[in-house]
Amino acid sequence: MAERLKIAISACFFHADAQRPIFTGKTLQYIEQSMAHWVASQGALPVMVPSPRGDTSRGTVGFDDYAAWLDGLVLMGGSDMWPGHYGQEPLKPQWSGDRVRDEYETALARAFIARAKPVFGVCRGLQVLNVAFGGTLLQDIGLLRPQALAHRDAALYDRQFHDVEFVPGTRLARLYPGTTRAKVNSVHHQGIDSLAGDFMVEALCPDDQMIEAVRWRGPSYVAAVQWHPEFHQPAEHGVIDDAPILNDFLDAAHAARAAP
Repeated sequence: MAERLKIAISACFFHADAQRPIFTGKTLQYIEQSMAHWVASQGALPVMVPSPRGDTSRGTVGFDDYAAWLDGLVLMGGSDMWPGHYGQEPLKPQWSGDRVRDEYETALARAFIARAKPVFGVCRGLQVLNVAFGGTLLQDIGLLRPQALAHRDAALYDRQFHDVEFVPGTRLARLYPGTTRAKVNSVHHQGIDSLAGDFMVEALCPDDQMIEAVRWRGPSYVAAVQWHPEFHQPAEHGVIDDAPILNDFLDAAHAARAAP
């Protein structure tokens, strides 16, 4: 039997906090159970990649070591990006983001891209990729695009939904033949402002034209969605079945593994 694919999942960070009663003063790196189970749902092995950098680092492992060993990368959702990475100052202190995680995920993504191994971004992951390739973000959709649909409701969280519209002729659209619109969750207050030059849009929110899915035009597989496929239960709420998206990413990982 062929060896299972090993798929990297980027870590979220709880930074050291002397006031936290458990793991006091320690930095925690973790992934959400739902993401690990989504990646594993089609038979791949999810592998969290801890950052090789930090105040306890011994400097023996680098990002390329993980990219050499693993078959593809998923960038998880989570905290805001630091606006300095796209040339802005935070408009509010709470939008200062996580600069450490930004740098970790950007370096990790670049290591996989350098080896032509597929990268898939989820929510924050879409934003990280857009910025890494030269795009910018809206620090807060509600403030900067007040006419836009509400894309995040803290009380509803992953039960906040809206439609997305696939761009005809794109790879994403071809995964859903005969379907032009689909229902997705919406858990983000930031989003793409200027699209990175080498990216194409694959889905939009039809109500306000916010970008909901993108893909790199370059030689390897780099794609992302603004929603959280790992939160979807297709039998509930009429949401999209994200299995075709996951399988397309895993097919790209198989192809990368087979390449000379």
